[in-house]
Amino acid sequence: DYPTRDEEREIVLRSARPAAEVKPVCTLAEVGKAQILTSQILLEQVVGDYILDLVRATRDPKAYGLKLERYIEFGASPRASINLAAASRAHAFLDGRAYVTPDDVKAVGLDVLRHRVLLTYEAEAEQLNADSIIQNLFDTVPAP
Repeated sequence: DYPTRDEEREIVLRSARPAAEVKPVCTLAEVGKAQILTSQILLEQVVGDYILDLVRATRDPKAYGLKLERYIEFGASPRASINLAAASRAHAFLDGRAYVTPDDVKAVGLDVLRHRVLLTYEAEAEQLNADSIIQNLFDTVPAP
């Protein structure tokens, strides 16, 4: 059950905290330099194709041997491919590499794709969520 009005008021009052002190860890110029370096991280065609296959499998699961069409109302758009590539480059950069691997794609894939795949009512009724659907993609679509 929900809390009473008085209980909820107490919850709200107790949750009020002073803002945390934020200390910069880098300058705006350093952020700009990191963005430039990240955009230069190598994304081999084979890894780019893997990204395309993952995203396209959300739109046409049957073509990729997946039985998910009844669970996906709308698949991810081309922006998902763009952002999955960018996030994979950033992950590689943070890992100290100048190239993207399929593991980079998998490391950021759930975060990038989960809100870009709209599930059907049937998926929700079967208590499936976007993470489980996307994980199925990673488990089925072959990585290079």
